Amino acid sequence: MLAGDFNSLDNDDIVSRCALMSIVDQPSRGNSYLDRIYVSGLSYASVRVVTPAVKSDHKAVIAYSGPQLPTYNKRRERRFFRKRSPAQHALFLEHLSQMTIELTDDADVQANFDDMYAIMKSLLDRFYPERQITVTSTDPHFVTPTVKAMLRRKNRLMRAGRTDEAGALARHVRTVIVRQNSSWLRNVNTRKCAHDAWKKVREVTGGRMRREHHDVDGITAQVLNDHYANISTDQQYQESKLKQTAMDRRSDISDFEVFMMLDSLKATATGLDDIPAWFLRLGAPVFAAPIAQLFNQSIKAGIVPSQWKTAIITPVAKVKQPAQPSDFRPISVTPVLSRMLERFIVKSFIYPAIQLPNSELFFDDQYAFRPTGSTTAALVAILHTVNNMLSSNPYVRVFALDFSKAFDTVRHSTLMEKLSELSIPDQIYNWIHNWLSNRTHSTKFAKEVSKVSAVTASIIQGSGLGPAAYLVTAADLRPIRAGNRIVKYADDTYLIVPEANSSYSNDELNNIQTWASRNNLNLNYNKSKEIVFCASVSRRSSDQLPPLCQNVERVDKLTVLGITINARLTATDHVSGLLSSCSSLLYMLRILRSHGISDMSLRDVFRATVMAKITYCSPAWSGYCTAADLGRLDGFLRRCRRLGYCEQSQPSTAQLFSDIDDTFFSRIMSNSQHILQQFLHDRTTTYSLRSRYHSKVLINKTSHLNNSDFLIRLLYKYSY
Repeated sequence: MLAGDFNSLDNDDIVSRCALMSIVDQPSRGNSYLDRIYVSGLSYASVRVVTPAVKSDHKAVIAYSGPQLPTYNKRRERRFFRKRSPAQHALFLEHLSQMTIELTDDADVQANFDDMYAIMKSLLDRFYPERQITVTSTDPHFVTPTVKAMLRRKNRLMRAGRTDEAGALARHVRTVIVRQNSSWLRNVNTRKCAHDAWKKVREVTGGRMRREHHDVDGITAQVLNDHYANISTDQQYQESKLKQTAMDRRSDISDFEVFMMLDSLKATATGLDDIPAWFLRLGAPVFAAPIAQLFNQSIKAGIVPSQWKTAIITPVAKVKQPAQPSDFRPISVTPVLSRMLERFIVKSFIYPAIQLPNSELFFDDQYAFRPTGSTTAALVAILHTVNNMLSSNPYVRVFALDFSKAFDTVRHSTLMEKLSELSIPDQIYNWIHNWLSNRTHSTKFAKEVSKVSAVTASIIQGSGLGPAAYLVTAADLRPIRAGNRIVKYADDTYLIVPEANSSYSNDELNNIQTWASRNNLNLNYNKSKEIVFCASVSRRSSDQLPPLCQNVERVDKLTVLGITINARLTATDHVSGLLSSCSSLLYMLRILRSHGISDMSLRDVFRATVMAKITYCSPAWSGYCTAADLGRLDGFLRRCRRLGYCEQSQPSTAQLFSDIDDTFFSRIMSNSQHILQQFLHDRTTTYSLRSRYHSKVLINKTSHLNNSDFLIRLLYKYSY
């Protein structure tokens, strides 16, 4: 164990060097994490940071085992829940089997939606009536609202003298609690019920769970809602024009398609319409036909019902000690039915349209929100472009640009102008136009719900249409100088400028600023970064580097989509951060094992956490690992095998990376529409030669385009 005032020592460095776990996750002096405790075993059940009994500007850290200390200032909270049981499901399905829902196409779209929502709400309230119960902050984790309700009923029976019934109910409550608590993780099986398994894992490792903030001074639901509404306001808002068109049958959606969407709904948040996903999935056989009719009527008329126009925002703290509205990230939740239709439109019309050539819009530099796009593909594209430029330039400049609140500020009029350039049915265009018009949102915070506020910008992050809408928004952002490149992953934008065009860097940034203003976005220079890659280490002296642009900070290493890239183009810094993070995860696995999780499930958790971190985007960065880097990773995996967290047959790091490279390259070669195909060119020959693994032109190797680059490495590996 290590304990004390660590002052400015880096936490990650200590963890990676000592293989210990830090158990203090709260600031102990102001906003600084100075007083810490590092342990190698599960020694303490709870850790608290409290005001000390002595005079000091440091707080006291109390680590203890045994019974939980009492919590004062107990908070009470009224929770609403709907009890669900097999008997209720049986009654509901029996009633549905004798029920027919009929809607007329001649009726008003909004009226039909109102009728359908009234039917669903009445069924929900009849068979699953809403109940409320008071829970407190001191209730154990196993006292759910259902258990609390049973305990309350047992107490009422006792007071009424019905001791036999109360005793029977008490035994049932005991059975429920024992089933939930005694075995803990012993019976968890990640293969049979992954949802329940990970719920239990998050419950044990509660330090990573999202924390609610109820006592932030001056922050209320209304204050946050006004803050978000102010961000999502376009001072130059203009109403877009509709398209006048004939009926297009391509936009029809069948009953079977709706049934499959309803039947495959996963557990997800419920919007303000209060129709949960589990209810729609259960009633899919009866609900599919009328919902399909409503979807088709909505698209043909170009009218989105009022129930879908309002999003509920749940703020999530971005920092450990939030103090102002900007410290909370808005998470928007829209109705489940709205998201279903939006995803259908994106998959059936927008995705096919972006595959077609377009003179105004360019999608080949966008690696997010598309079928073959991924962070791995984006990183491969960035590093390949940098290496290619270094082959003929002394240095290459990469600007990582930050747009403040990009999704929440997109201008609707410019978005609709770009959508009009896509080859989509006019009915779909008109429906999206209506979907964006007259939108509102409210905020739920500290168990309060704010008033509804109107918004004139934003593409609704939590919607099914929002991500694709941003893809279209950014499609006309292009470099103005030939030879420069822009790579985008959603709103993460990277400008790549070779030395030959370095003098045009300011012009490129000004062009991006102009584009951002035209789309109601804000380019934040304070959070933007620049990194310079040099062809020779001797050129890295400051007098040989280009001057700064727009006061953008220049750094020696940059985190790009979760991967740390340094100016030397090696993976050493990334591997160091990776080992530090994975060492912390081993402490979590130790806790799970102490709670009785089975070996099979423990290894599944290891693969889903530790191995997922190690292999994340590995095709892009594994080629830049030195022998020492691979040795450090191999040493970590040997330690995991020795502790029993993974199989003894776990392959070496080099073999693991090689297998992932092969799989990723195979996906590229088997899909002619893959986004990375733009870097590969077909070989043209008049000879009838033997068949090869691929018919791509081999890119010439140089001092920088070598086996470190993924595309070069795999092209030559499979050139036979």
